[in-house]
Amino acid sequence: MAYSKVNNGDKAVTYLDKNYSQLKQQLIEFAKIYYPDTANDFSEGSPGMMFLEMAAYVGDVLSFYTDTQVQETMLEYAQERENLFALAYNLGYRPNITNASAVTLDITQTIPAGASGPDYRYAFILQRGSVFSPSNNSGVEYLTQDDIDFNFSSSFDPTEITIFSINTVTNQPIKYLLKKSVKAISAKRKTKTFNVGAPERFLKLELNDTNIINIDSIVDDNGNSYTEVPYLAQETVFDEVKNTATNNPNLAQYNGQTPYLLKLKKVPKRYTTRFKANNNLEIQFGSGISDSADEEIIPNPDNVGLGVNDGRSMLDFAYDPSNFMYTKAYGDVPRNTTLTVTYLQGGGIIANSPANSITRKGTLLTQVNTAGINISDQINSLTVINPNPANGGGPGDTNEDIRLNAAANFNSQQRTVTKDDYIFRSLVMPPKFGKVAKAYIIQDDQISVETSRRISNPNALNLHILGYDINKNLTTLNLAAKENLSTYLEQYRMLTDAINIKDAYVVNLGLDFEITTFKNYNNDEVISNCIKLLREYFNIDRWEVNQPIIISEVSNTISQVEGVQTLESVKFNNKFGEILGYSKYKYDLDQATVNGVIYPSLDPTIFEIKNINSDIKGRVKAY
Repeated sequence: MAYSKVNNGDKAVTYLDKNYSQLKQQLIEFAKIYYPDTANDFSEGSPGMMFLEMAAYVGDVLSFYTDTQVQETMLEYAQERENLFALAYNLGYRPNITNASAVTLDITQTIPAGASGPDYRYAFILQRGSVFSPSNNSGVEYLTQDDIDFNFSSSFDPTEITIFSINTVTNQPIKYLLKKSVKAISAKRKTKTFNVGAPERFLKLELNDTNIINIDSIVDDNGNSYTEVPYLAQETVFDEVKNTATNNPNLAQYNGQTPYLLKLKKVPKRYTTRFKANNNLEIQFGSGISDSADEEIIPNPDNVGLGVNDGRSMLDFAYDPSNFMYTKAYGDVPRNTTLTVTYLQGGGIIANSPANSITRKGTLLTQVNTAGINISDQINSLTVINPNPANGGGPGDTNEDIRLNAAANFNSQQRTVTKDDYIFRSLVMPPKFGKVAKAYIIQDDQISVETSRRISNPNALNLHILGYDINKNLTTLNLAAKENLSTYLEQYRMLTDAINIKDAYVVNLGLDFEITTFKNYNNDEVISNCIKLLREYFNIDRWEVNQPIIISEVSNTISQVEGVQTLESVKFNNKFGEILGYSKYKYDLDQATVNGVIYPSLDPTIFEIKNINSDIKGRVKAY
């Protein structure tokens, strides 16, 4: 029974009817009950019916917009991308517009021989932000993320030295080859300037561009730098500084193993960033627009009660509570200056490059180690190569990605405790460090000395990960991405947890099926529709590590295609062999199939149909 409310003991009103037909019927019944003498013609063409239908129409529209507005306030049901972005940020998650690929580059230069080995006066510094690109002229650029000092070598940052050429007469070296490795990401550096006039509280600027990765720097006319922070009330950040005697005389002795130190630094000039639904990036500054010291516009507890020259106490003055919004508590606002914003743009699937493909030099930022030394020949000798693929690049978050990642981010509360926490943190690692496509975590185990049996290790976890290559096939992540992930998880992991980052196993599959079709159906068209649905079913985005294949689900997917009369057979086969372009792992599918379910290995394994367009085959069985 519908809930009814009686107004003034007079007329019962129903509040549960919401759509047009229900409202119309309720209005008709309402009129029949309370206005039987006035409203007695309910034919479709009557004037009274016209008014009832108009009222039902208005009620239906209002109900729709009410439902829609409520729906758009909930992360699970919101459809508008702008609302999804707002809800995600409220939960502490920053949506990804694009994902950059990561790679480790091997950089070499030649230097002349000195009296007793390489003449390191000619070893130069290749600064962060130097540009390299693939040899195929794809337009993708890779920016180095750290400085390379060929004159510096340590266990943390080794320099490999080999003889490049020798004097055939004296058999003495003429030149040496120095090789170092550096991490790089797929990105192009771009610049935009903004003219800023009078100070404006919480000033907002917008970068209108596509595929923005992040802000590299913001500098004003006076050379003042602005620092990005998670929220404007945060006034300190970790600063990366070189481990020298000047910066820390007590720790400088360890600079061979620890070349950089993290220090807390105050950042009065700061900003936050926020991606908008149109993929533009919004930059917001603080509210400090007053030139006066904070203690002059808000009460200072140290001065209250001291009195002033005329004998009155500071307590005699009334302070405007709004003055707190004009202090520098939320950071300084730029004023009467020009801001130069340098940002990184790029990423995507196209940014994934195969091994040994990055060989072209772009803009090189170089610096001499020894004053007065001409290093032009050494710069010309510089070469680059990527021994491992550049991977991790991909598209930005879909609406569903935002829903899942935002909810998971909120649940994790900036720490990793459960298995889901670790998986989520791995998947949302900032793209500039490499993109994890699949993650799975299990407890570590080890061999017991007493029993020689494997036992669980409660203080260590094994995190198994995979990424995407340029074709969005599963692949192992390179060392640069793994190291970045290890560092990234340090700030979230439990103190007692040790994280071992390992590769997950990929088992490549092929699928053959046989059907019969109804008469008057085109066999080729039916087969094509079956394969289309199977491609959607085996889309790698839908599959996770250690997820089994339920054969009945595959069968139902085929059977639901129009024109399929019977499904005669479904057969999975293992595709393996690196020479054929598949995973090297062979897997006994017959042994792994139990009660119509193909189970993965005990080791973290994921099933993949790699060549989605050719490894699914079907045929029509003749009658």
